[in-house]
Amino acid sequence: MSTTVETSAEAKKEIRVAPTPGMVRRRGERSLAASAASHGILIAASLIALFPIAWLVFLSLGPDKDDYLHPGDIWGKMTLDNYSFVLQETNFFDWLTSTLIVSLGTTVIGVMIAATTGYAVSRMRFPGYKKFMWVLLVTQMFPIAVLIVPMYQIMSELQLIDSYLGLILVYCSTAVPYCAWLLKGYFDTIPFEIDEAGRVDGLSPFGTFLRLILPLAKPGLAVAGFYSFITAFGEVAFASTFMLSDTKYTFAVALQTFVSEHDAQRQLMAATAVLIAIPVSAFFYLVQKNLVTGLTAGGTKG
Repeated sequence: MSTTVETSAEAKKEIRVAPTPGMVRRRGERSLAASAASHGILIAASLIALFPIAWLVFLSLGPDKDDYLHPGDIWGKMTLDNYSFVLQETNFFDWLTSTLIVSLGTTVIGVMIAATTGYAVSRMRFPGYKKFMWVLLVTQMFPIAVLIVPMYQIMSELQLIDSYLGLILVYCSTAVPYCAWLLKGYFDTIPFEIDEAGRVDGLSPFGTFLRLILPLAKPGLAVAGFYSFITAFGEVAFASTFMLSDTKYTFAVALQTFVSEHDAQRQLMAATAVLIAIPVSAFFYLVQKNLVTGLTAGGTKG
């Protein structure tokens, strides 16, 4: 009898009450209220981000320059005539050519200089390498208004005013310092043993950089290239100062031609702005796979 009592007591100790499935939450699982709140915030943020774009497209469909004052009237007279006028009656394709030459030129030259600079500072310990990077950072502190006059004098002496090369060099002076810092941080995440393996295989330092390091740094290069492209694509002050011919205007400067002292063709400006977004969207689509990786990896070391 005592044996039976002891056995039943031990069995009771081993019995565990099974929790109700609805009351237990797995690790990392959010409640219904938290999930609904996060989705609501994301939806609101998406609407806030998309509203200016949708509004711009909507205004571009209005035929009159004052339709932005009475946007409700656009619904009954939507038209694509603004796009036809911009493509056929303006220098749109000259502006597109100029913008692509300057933006892609800045991207290629700027990323090349920034990549070699970042790699040299990441791998080599020459005198003053730390101060050199801080000097690059200090150059970003000067406002454009301070830089325009000395840069204009330099470009004038070099006879690079109203030339694509001159504007590309000016943009590189602003894009390279940031991209060098970005790529230096990314190169720091690449193991140094890869450089040593390249030397064992008989590669020169530049061969190691070109054949081994650059392929591994594609995400960082994509971020640097995207930043350089956007910097050159949307900048106004330098482009309006250094480019004098209307056929060499970039898009950012060309938009100003629709606004004069006594008139403002806002419907044409809106249509042009919509068309301008196409090249940027295409470039973003090409590099989007590497953007997130490149933005986060550069901050893990160094």
